[in-house]
Amino acid sequence: MLPLPLASNRPAAHAWDLARPAALFCLALLLVALLPTVASAGRTGCRLRNMVSISGQFCIDKYESIVQVKQGKSWKSHSPFEPVAGLEIRAISRPAVYPQAYISRNEAESACKASGKRLCTEAEWEKACKGPRVTQWPYGKAHVAGACNDAGVSPLNHYYGERGGVPETAYGWGPMNDPRLNQLRGSLARTGQFRRCHNAYGVYDMVGNLHEWVATADGTFRGGYYLDTHINGDGCDYKTVAHNAVYHDYSTGFRCCADPR
Repeated sequence: MLPLPLASNRPAAHAWDLARPAALFCLALLLVALLPTVASAGRTGCRLRNMVSISGQFCIDKYESIVQVKQGKSWKSHSPFEPVAGLEIRAISRPAVYPQAYISRNEAESACKASGKRLCTEAEWEKACKGPRVTQWPYGKAHVAGACNDAGVSPLNHYYGERGGVPETAYGWGPMNDPRLNQLRGSLARTGQFRRCHNAYGVYDMVGNLHEWVATADGTFRGGYYLDTHINGDGCDYKTVAHNAVYHDYSTGFRCCADPR
């Protein structure tokens, strides 16, 4: 008679135990397949020129925008001191140029779309302005005189001022869109000219220089301009809601955002 096998304390194998090696192998293959997707999610994805990544969540123009005008099949430069009403335009972000003012929220939106971008949401704009350290000003917690273009000369006073100051009539549509205003020395600055006016993201001029329209449909601009970065909030908290989406004057500009690609 053959001897009986000795009893074992090891439990009987279950189906999962038998299938576990195959399951783990399949899981490993799945993870390997997902690696390119995971890696790409960590990339900045800001492939458009002069855009920077904000924590990998969205892209924003490094500089305030200029515009180009469509003429036939070509895009031509446009004076940043002239309105853009009735023109087909696209947005361009470049250093060392005068940014486009005299532009409405709706015109800015069209310019961004024509360049494969969009206006920034308020939350995006504020995050990009305050930087990774989340400060009141792009460069830090406290205001630093001369860091940004926020103490310029008043062109309205220069061209329309009287002995008693700037008359109410100077705040009308015509004078406020006078092409001479931002050409006055000491008013509008070139993009990136104020080298300290940036944060660790590498975004310039988000406070001062020009107000910047955001995507809010009924009209909101942020950041102040070269004469004021305090009245409606300090620095990155500056916010104006007094004008509708078709309003523009010498102080209104913009920059674009985009989704990562």
